[in-house]
Amino acid sequence: MNWLNLIGSPATVLFDEVVENGYQGGIAQLRRFVCQFKPSIVPEVVVRFETQPGQQMQIDFTSIRRGKKSLKAFVATLGYSRASYVKFFDNERAESWQQGLREAFDYFGGVPQEVLCDNAKSLIIERDAYAEGDHKLHVEMLQMSKDYGFKLKACKPYRAKTKGKVERFNHYLKNSFIVPLNTDLRAHNLELDIEIANAKVGPWLQRVAHQRIHGTTLEKPADRLAKEVKSLLPLPARVCQSIPQTNTLNIPIVPPLESVSLQHSISVYEALLGGEHVIA
Repeated sequence: MNWLNLIGSPATVLFDEVVENGYQGGIAQLRRFVCQFKPSIVPEVVVRFETQPGQQMQIDFTSIRRGKKSLKAFVATLGYSRASYVKFFDNERAESWQQGLREAFDYFGGVPQEVLCDNAKSLIIERDAYAEGDHKLHVEMLQMSKDYGFKLKACKPYRAKTKGKVERFNHYLKNSFIVPLNTDLRAHNLELDIEIANAKVGPWLQRVAHQRIHGTTLEKPADRLAKEVKSLLPLPARVCQSIPQTNTLNIPIVPPLESVSLQHSISVYEALLGGEHVIA
C-alpha cells in the first residue's frame, strides 16, 4: 500500500500503518515529515457585501449579561452608513424584537427596503416555507413588514457573517460602551441595568459611535447617515402622526434623555451624567 494515500488520516492511523512496514521512528518525527506533503488549507474567502443607501438594515440581539438579571441589546445597523440604534431589554421575545425595530425606524426617520435578521424563533417560524427565501413569519412581524413596507430577509443557518455589519458593531458596543460604563458604575458601587444602559447609550451613539472614523468606510457614520436617510422609505402615515415633529431625524439624532424612564435616585444620575469624566 502506498503510505501517501493515508495523508490526511489521523497521525495514529498513519503511524500504525508505517510501523507494520518497518518504520522505527517516533510519531512526532512522523508528524513533522508528513506535514510537508499535506495540502495547505486555503482560508474561506469572505466577500464583503456593500449595500446602497437605504437598501438594508441588519438587526440582532447580543447578550451583555446572562442569568437572573439578564441584559441584552437589540442592535439595528444601517448597511450603507453603519449608523446604529441600540435598545436594551431583559429578554429576546417577539415583542422586544418588534419594539426595537419600530424604535429604530423612528430613530432614523425612515424605513430601509429590507431588514436582514438571523433565524430567531421569535421572528421566523419556518424557513423557506413557501419557496426558497420566502419564510413563514410570526403574524405580528408579517403585519409589521406590511405596515412599514420592508422585506424581512433571514441569513442562511450558521452563516452569521452574512450580517457582519451588525455583528461587528456588537463587538464595538461591548468594548467601547459596556466595558467603560461598567468601570464607572463600579466606582459608584452600582451595577449596570436596563435603565442606566438605555439612558447612556443614546448620547454615546451620537457623540462617539457615529463620530468615529469607521474602519471599512473610512468615514464617519454620521456623515454617511446624512446621505442614507434621503433614500429611506417614509414612515407610515399613522406612525408619523404619533411622533412629535421634534423627534424626526436631525443629524445626528438621539432620543432625548428625559424621555427614558429612570428608576434610580436622582443622585445616582447626577453622579453618572454630571461630569466630563463619565462616558461621553
